[in-house]
Amino acid sequence: MDPLTLGALVAVCTILVLFSGVSVALGLLIVSAGFIMVFDGMRSLELMPEILFGKLDNFALLSIPMFIIMGSSIASTRAGADLYEALERWLTRVPGGLVISNLGACALFAAMSGSSPATCAAIGKMGIPEMRKRGYPDGVAAGSIAAGGTLGILIPPSVTMIVYGIATEQSIGRLFLAGVIPGLMLVGLFMVWSLYSTWRSGDRALLAQGYYSWKERFEILPRVLPFLFIIIGVLYAMYGGVATPSETAAVGALLCLLIAMVIYKLWNPRDLWVVLRDSTKESVMILFIIAAAGVFSYMLSSLFITQSIAAWIGTLDVNPWVLMGAVNVFLLVAGFFLPPVAVILMAAPILLPIITTAGFDPIWFAVVLTINMEIGLISPPVGLNLYVINGIAPDISLKTILKGSLPFVACMVIAIILLCIFPGLATWLPNAVMGTAI
Repeated sequence: MDPLTLGALVAVCTILVLFSGVSVALGLLIVSAGFIMVFDGMRSLELMPEILFGKLDNFALLSIPMFIIMGSSIASTRAGADLYEALERWLTRVPGGLVISNLGACALFAAMSGSSPATCAAIGKMGIPEMRKRGYPDGVAAGSIAAGGTLGILIPPSVTMIVYGIATEQSIGRLFLAGVIPGLMLVGLFMVWSLYSTWRSGDRALLAQGYYSWKERFEILPRVLPFLFIIIGVLYAMYGGVATPSETAAVGALLCLLIAMVIYKLWNPRDLWVVLRDSTKESVMILFIIAAAGVFSYMLSSLFITQSIAAWIGTLDVNPWVLMGAVNVFLLVAGFFLPPVAVILMAAPILLPIITTAGFDPIWFAVVLTINMEIGLISPPVGLNLYVINGIAPDISLKTILKGSLPFVACMVIAIILLCIFPGLATWLPNAVMGTAI
């Protein structure tokens, strides 16, 4: 069978298996085993265990559970509420300062936790009721938190970027740096839209209320600054040549646990067990998907599907940006139905040869891909963040939350367009800090 036709058959079978309700990792293994057995023979199945475990034999993978523990220990405390309250006290006299506080808190908490649902839950529990009490429209209150939560997969340290780096053999340090400026740009776009929407439809008399003394502003800082120092320290250690990403993640996880125990009195062994248990579950899930995706990539390569697609793309007489547009549409649709980690691990083996053949930078592409995944987090039918917000504020209808989040989707599309026009937004900082990639 022609490799391109075989590739289309693999895509159809993979979609059908995943839509059947099977877990992503198990679905990838089922498809891989089936096609290897049919086209390479039963003997080829003997390689699957070696490939499966060999994919996990990577020291860089250690950073994933460490960063997850780091985020889980923060999410199990009042750090999110304190972060929100600190920003609210300092920005309360700024016009529309509360929505800026919420988005700023989302960005900072996302950097500390690396989890979009955790960010939505931690900031939303405090932010949404307060914004509604101040007269902010329900759409702005819910949509801004849902969109702000997506920043967790872009702003470093990001587990999604780590997975992309492992799947494509790119520098994790460069990927982290590549997400900084686009992440700040997205925060800025979100703030601009939120302020415009607020002043267009909100009650200005209520929006302006709220006052805190200087004493009240300073007394909250000792509960927030230690976590921020950890983030700065983690990034400094990583880019200052002090430690590898995995070593840095381990130290960061330990420090976050210690601060959670000292500042937030997380002494109860049962609470600590919950943190470690949940972190282990999430880590195993991600690592299992990575291992299964390794087998899936081997199947695509052994059947010459990946090579044939890359060669076919190279023969097409189309503008590279038309090709990139098609890739973005594919990622957008995939993000509607699958979690970011699954999309990256499934699509990277196919898309990387395509984008490099077309002359695009794989580090830049990682940022574009991640923003597409962010759109999926606030878009139906999956839209995980939408359901998290609906759980926090059940009296706000899912329709209202979705309507409030759509303008933020437009902000993300604008960010992708800006990255296409000015790719240096993603590549300048990695090149400036780490030198131009060879």
